[in-house]
Amino acid sequence: MIPILSTTSIVMCPHGGMAQLITSSTEAQIDGAFALLLTDVHPIVGCPFAPVVPSPCVSIRWVTGAVQTKLHEVPVLLQTSVGLCLNAAQAPQGPAVVVQAQQRALAT
Repeated sequence: MIPILSTTSIVMCPHGGMAQLITSSTEAQIDGAFALLLTDVHPIVGCPFAPVVPSPCVSIRWVTGAVQTKLHEVPVLLQTSVGLCLNAAQAPQGPAVVVQAQQRALAT
């Protein structure tokens, strides 16, 4: 069993930008925070990535979610879910990094 991500989890881009964890779901709550869904796209603020030309991460698009735990047929996100950090041109910049997840509700 793996912790479910919620709006109180902490997720960052690989360069240190912080994801704003908002969701379209208003039904499933864990300790007063809403569960995140595979279809959620999270804005990123504060990414300093600038290899030659500034190209900061601006959003996370999730690729994997729970296999069995779903809300209206949409998988919830887990601590092990894979998300791609994208720049403004939607080019992948690296994987999302889950720093902290709630520990009360678990799923597969």
